[in-house]
Amino acid sequence: MSLQNISVLGFSSNDAQFVVKSKELSIKINNQIVSDESADGNGPLEFLLAGIAGAINAVGKIIAREQNFDLQSIQVEITGVIESKKSDGIKTRSRAGFKSIDVIIKPSTNASLTEIKYWMDEVKARCPIYDNLTNATPVVMTVVKDYNVSKVA
Repeated sequence: MSLQNISVLGFSSNDAQFVVKSKELSIKINNQIVSDESADGNGPLEFLLAGIAGAINAVGKIIAREQNFDLQSIQVEITGVIESKKSDGIKTRSRAGFKSIDVIIKPSTNASLTEIKYWMDEVKARCPIYDNLTNATPVVMTVVKDYNVSKVA
């Protein structure tokens, strides 16, 4: 397979959440960019970090099979530092996104350090979400006005 389309559909369900559907998945995302302790559920940034962790796990398992070493499990711990001023509407020169993302990967394996280093290099080279975060990806945003027409001429 070469190029594949991956799609999700999202919509506001109420004032507190946004629902995203894809295939058999339906997730609820709270409407806070940076979730505080009182927020129900997770916000979009937690889901982005979860996506990184899930992609590292999936690609890591494929590569371990290809390299013929036993990988019992992978623990992925991710911490992102975000400046929320811009998303809060406060003027700043800071970017709206993460200032940094730290990823700690702990594979449970009997592989040697050399094998693990080669494995990690391959994970970084082949993980699509890691690639999107470390390289510019063209993004096209289109807005379509939903017209409510009561009379048709």
